Amino acid sequence: MKLKVKCESWPIVRPFRIAYRTMTCVDMVVVELEHRGFVGRGEGLEVVYKDETVDVMVDQIEALRDIIETGVTHGALYEFLPPGGARNALDCALWDLACKQARQTIWQRLQITPRQLQTVYTIGIDTPAKMAENARTSKEPTLKIKISADNPCEQVRSVRAARQDARLIVDANQAFDPAELPGLLSELHALGVEMVEQPVKAGADTAFDALNSPIPLAADESCLTSQDVDYLVGRYQVANIKLDKTGGLTEALKLRDACTAAGLELMVGCMAGTSLAMAPAYVIGQSCRYVDIDGPLLQIGDRENALTYDAGHVSIPRPELWG
Repeated sequence: MKLKVKCESWPIVRPFRIAYRTMTCVDMVVVELEHRGFVGRGEGLEVVYKDETVDVMVDQIEALRDIIETGVTHGALYEFLPPGGARNALDCALWDLACKQARQTIWQRLQITPRQLQTVYTIGIDTPAKMAENARTSKEPTLKIKISADNPCEQVRSVRAARQDARLIVDANQAFDPAELPGLLSELHALGVEMVEQPVKAGADTAFDALNSPIPLAADESCLTSQDVDYLVGRYQVANIKLDKTGGLTEALKLRDACTAAGLELMVGCMAGTSLAMAPAYVIGQSCRYVDIDGPLLQIGDRENALTYDAGHVSIPRPELWG
């Protein structure tokens, strides 16, 4: 097996701000695994709050070059790499390679009849007026609003005024103190918000044990792998599965099954990225109530054989792209 690994950086349409950082481009690692003329690809992005960078990810992969080129397996990746973007890129490349070698689609391999997914569109933090304008020009029926601790309800109120027809979910990215939550959730409920992602820091969500939230809460930074499910039960109602957090599709499938068994609703998310990163997430999206795979909409450009987006509807990935 031959390994190719490279870093890429894709500019985005406008500066994209969340509670703890602002992005002007999307950095990623792309892996190609070639075996007997067949090539599998995978894309991994940084899990920033786990201190990942693309340089760290490349170093992790290069350190395993000999093992990989000898013929690495999904199980070996668990042994040699932690959950994160590097393992995700390799794991998804292995899935793609296996499909190509067997001349199967990912749907045939997993025995799934795919349905077309409908993604949210994400509104980054900005002035309320600019957030309203971004919402007004969107066509997606569901909007995901990033909020900060500064004027969060005004941010949501501006989007609601611009798109009274839209379903709204909110992502706080750990921005709030638990003591602030009762009042915040009450106001968001009044604005018609139907779900709130990760309102407090991971670890501080034990405060939810005594919280009677009027809105379902979704775990993001608190939900990395299947090992976290027991901690989530009774505190969250929804789990956000991201392949960069799980370290690939293999663990994402395990997390999906564990959440379902525990009675948690599912969401599939992304760290942004191109259609190459969205394609394996599409597999998890088949089981999800909420789908957030709008990464390519935030960027200038995309890959060949890219997914197509039409008013929230996302095309089923073509095998030429992945899987």
